[in-house]
Amino acid sequence: MAGRAPGLVEERPATGAPAPAERLPATGTERRLPTWVWALPPVAVLALVFLYPLALVVQESLAPGAYADVLASPSFREALGTTVWLAVASTVGCLVLGFVLAVVIAFVPFPGGKAVSKFIDVFLSFPSFLITLALLFLYGTVGMANGVWTDVTGDPSGPFRFLTTPWGVLLAEITYFTPFVMRPLLAAFSQMETAQLEVASSLGARPLRIVRQVILPEALPALAAGGSLVLVMCLNEFGIVLFTGAKGVTTLPMLVYSKAILESDYAAGCVVAVVNVALSVGLYVLYRGVSRRAGA
Repeated sequence: MAGRAPGLVEERPATGAPAPAERLPATGTERRLPTWVWALPPVAVLALVFLYPLALVVQESLAPGAYADVLASPSFREALGTTVWLAVASTVGCLVLGFVLAVVIAFVPFPGGKAVSKFIDVFLSFPSFLITLALLFLYGTVGMANGVWTDVTGDPSGPFRFLTTPWGVLLAEITYFTPFVMRPLLAAFSQMETAQLEVASSLGARPLRIVRQVILPEALPALAAGGSLVLVMCLNEFGIVLFTGAKGVTTLPMLVYSKAILESDYAAGCVVAVVNVALSVGLYVLYRGVSRRAGA
């Protein structure tokens, strides 16, 4: 070919081969920030909002002689005993009532069963003092039950005065916390094979035996998880005790309020608060362990 230099061969790229990409020089802007940098903002907010106030409470509780005075006082021992027995009794009541109601909703067909199941989810968002106010309207000194009694009998006052006693607090806590047991139970029952119940029924097993031997073993993990959560929440419940007006019922949260707010004894209030936090954290660790075993 004319114009081609002798000894040179023309190099042509292979047909269909992509052109080599042009490399750009690396710049410092392409470097990524370390992962721990992104964790700094939430950790800083947590430390400012929660850890710093908690550290102040612990520091205030370390006043000379504060722990010895509080732990040796009869008021603290009484409040601790009241808190524990109310929490345990409420948890047992929630477990029994929640299991029965969950079995009825899950396995006994009735009109509106799905609506009731959805209402349980809504009920979990209600504040505790709202339930207490509802009970006051029903069973308070001037509530509906006493009003009907006085209208019918002509007595100047009604017989329903238990709401300001420990039994009233217990009723309010069971009423409010039972759905917290029902929710995991209903989730567990929704995953059960109905064939097990049909086989047991075809073999002549009565309903109570089916519940005891088939349903209850499947519900034990959910019962343990829900009961642990309710126990933790009952230990820290303040609004129900306050709104029932039960003056003779003093729990650890009420003792913190009494010492710190009413008596301005901040060191004693902080000691009680630290003890209450220690109990709650210990039970929360138990709750998380149970939840992992239950697959929650």
